[in-house]
Amino acid sequence: MICPVVGRGFSAGWFPVGLNAPTAGHFITGRDRNLLKALIRLLLTTGERIAIFSAMKSPRLILVLTAASALFALQLNLAAQNNAGGAPEAQKNTAIIPVPRTDWATNRQALVLQRAKEAPGDYDIEFIGDSITEGWEGGGKQVWQDFYGHRKAINFGVSGDRTQHVLWRFEQGQLDGIKAKVAVVMIGTNNSNGQDNTEAEILEGVTAIVQQIRTRQPDTKIILLGIFPRGEKFSTQRGKILQVNEALARLDDGKNIFYLDIGPQLIENDGSISKSIMPDYLHPNAAGYLIWANATEPKLKQLLGE
Repeated sequence: MICPVVGRGFSAGWFPVGLNAPTAGHFITGRDRNLLKALIRLLLTTGERIAIFSAMKSPRLILVLTAASALFALQLNLAAQNNAGGAPEAQKNTAIIPVPRTDWATNRQALVLQRAKEAPGDYDIEFIGDSITEGWEGGGKQVWQDFYGHRKAINFGVSGDRTQHVLWRFEQGQLDGIKAKVAVVMIGTNNSNGQDNTEAEILEGVTAIVQQIRTRQPDTKIILLGIFPRGEKFSTQRGKILQVNEALARLDDGKNIFYLDIGPQLIENDGSISKSIMPDYLHPNAAGYLIWANATEPKLKQLLGE
C-alpha cells in the first residue's frame, strides 16, 4: 500500500508500507529508504526530519502508517467513483433552454399560439413579451386602439413568461406564417427575480430571442425595448436590470435591430416609480402604456414607412 509523508500541512511524498511488518526496519529498505530520505530533506525542516526519522525506529509507527494508508486508499477510491462520469457538468443557463409553461398560464400560452396559426399573413407590428405586453389587452386596451387600431398588429404577450418560454413558443411555430414589418420586443423582467438568472444569463436569453426573430423573420425590423424598471424604489433587482439593459443596447445595429430604453420616462425625479403609472410598481396602467406608445411611435412610423 501507499502511505503519505506529511509536513507543513501538505503531502510531501509516498512510500510503501507492509501491513504485516513486525518492525519499522521491515517496511522500508534500500532504494526506497534513500529516496524517502532525499524527499524529506528536500521538503521538510530539520526539526521535522528528526521527528520522522526518530518515529521510523518505533514499531508503533506501523499501526499509524497502516491506518493512514487505509484512509488514503479509501479517499482514492471515492475520488475514482466521483470522477467515473467525467468532470462535473457546468451549470446550464435556464434562460436559453426552451420550456413550456405548465402552470396557470397554459391557457394564454395556447391562445397566442393558436392566434398565430389561425391568422397567418402580413402584419405591421407584432408585440412579443410577458405580462407587460399582454397588458395591451387590459390596462392598455384604449391606447392600443388609438395607436394600433388603424394598423394590423398582433399581441404575443404571455403573463409570467421568461425568455425560455418565448423561445419555446417560437419552436412551436409562434412566428411561422407571420410576416411582420416590425417586432416590438420587451422581455426578461421575470428572469431577474431573486437568484433565478444572472445578468449574463438574462442577456443571453434576450439575445437568443432577437437572433431567433432574425432567423425566422429575416425581413422583420426589431424594436428591442430595455427591460422596464420595477419596484417602488432603488433595489438590487433594478440594478440587475440596468446592467442587462446596458448590454442589450449593444445589439442595436442601426439596420435591423433598434434598441430603445424608455425606463427614465417611467420613474420620478427621485428614482421612485409612481402608482399613477405603475400601480403595482411593475405593470403599467393606461398612463404607462401611453408613455410606451408615444416613445416608440417615431421609430415605428419610420420603419413602417408612414
